[in-house]
Amino acid sequence: MADRNSPQRPIDYVWFFFSPKGRVNRQAFLLGGLFFAVIQAYPLYRLTLVPQTSPEGEFWAGAFGLVFVVTIWSNVVLGIKRLHDIDKPGIAAVSLFVPIVSIIAFVVLCILPGSPGPNTYGQRTNDKS
Repeated sequence: MADRNSPQRPIDYVWFFFSPKGRVNRQAFLLGGLFFAVIQAYPLYRLTLVPQTSPEGEFWAGAFGLVFVVTIWSNVVLGIKRLHDIDKPGIAAVSLFVPIVSIIAFVVLCILPGSPGPNTYGQRTNDKS
């Protein structure tokens, strides 16, 4: 458990969303997953409002494709770091690509507590180390 008297360091968002090194706790993993779901939903929603063959439709289809690629990488990175927090190898994040299994894996990763204290993958959660 974190010491409430220790100063909080600001999160490095580039590390959080794009680097597979380190560990993240359940809360950060859940909030990151929900954030990506909202980010993916907006261009998809906009795409449903316009004819697909129109220039606007092509724009929103391209925007969704770009957002999807970036958020997929970020979801995998968060999965790897969450697995590291429970002292498991990050390769198991491949399960996030399997339909149905990905939903179960997400829920399990949101429920399982992390390793208390240092483990093979870092000194503490939500840290680059």
